[in-house]
Amino acid sequence: MGLEDAKSKVDEAFTRNDLKGLSFENTFGGAMSFLRRRYTKDLDGVDIAVTGVPFDQAVTNRPGTRLGPRAIREASALQSPDAPYGWPFDALSELAIVDYGDMAFDYANIPEFPDTLTRHIRSILAAGTASVTLGGDHYISFPILKAYAEKYGPISLVQFDAHTDTWADDDMNRVDHGTMFYKAVKSGIVDPARSVQVGIRTTNEDTLGVNIIDAREVHEAGPVATAQKIREIVGSHPVYLSFDIDGLDPAYAPGTGTPVWGGLTSAQASIILRDLAGINIKGGDVVEVSPPFDTTGATAIAGAHVAVQIICLLGWTLLKDAE
Repeated sequence: MGLEDAKSKVDEAFTRNDLKGLSFENTFGGAMSFLRRRYTKDLDGVDIAVTGVPFDQAVTNRPGTRLGPRAIREASALQSPDAPYGWPFDALSELAIVDYGDMAFDYANIPEFPDTLTRHIRSILAAGTASVTLGGDHYISFPILKAYAEKYGPISLVQFDAHTDTWADDDMNRVDHGTMFYKAVKSGIVDPARSVQVGIRTTNEDTLGVNIIDAREVHEAGPVATAQKIREIVGSHPVYLSFDIDGLDPAYAPGTGTPVWGGLTSAQASIILRDLAGINIKGGDVVEVSPPFDTTGATAIAGAHVAVQIICLLGWTLLKDAE
């Protein structure tokens, strides 16, 4: 297979039969799935399911992240013909990866949403498949973490973000993208001592025992040292990685609801993610991509790259376990 196949390959989201391998469909046309993977609800033999959660009714500032999954899928077409750069293996060819589609939910029944999402992720994990979720606002990580904690116990959270999202909120029924990790720690599904928040640059005095590597520390210590510190914190504990795109500086990701200056560069983020290879990652998400606030598409491109890096981190663990 090669670029010659672009003359005959089209709509591989629906027409491809294989679950492994690169796609050489024209990047500018055809039906959009994540990385041109097959759209399917059949998880038999699937290593990783990419799923979208187009929900943004928990935002505190600008909306639009409900359009994030669609934009990230479109941006991912740019990466579909190539093995991910900088890795000693090709996760897209060695792992069975599918696009599981978006989660169905009643947009007008907000109280029902969290349990619907937990059930959605629970069904993926029950098939022995890891999930990579495209958001949506950051609240979605809380219902997802519930499903992961059911399977793995209290989990280590590695969170890239401008905000800690641990502001106090003891009403577990409130749907708010700034308080969900407070609830996750307080309910015991996240182990704070083995968790770390990276890129923080907003004030919240009570960290709930979660380790903080703020944006200034990343800039001063550098991405390699940052990755090493993260690895030391999480050890061999099961990890869920959540990447809020506002962890990046607005210069690199302007299309988000609550941008804060002084953030990570895309280069720093790429090095940190690559150097986390070997952590015991079980799943992850990329959230808060809001296409209406980025006419260039750069934010969705960054989101697609983050999602691919999460796939590679999962691949490192899955392929090592298979040896």
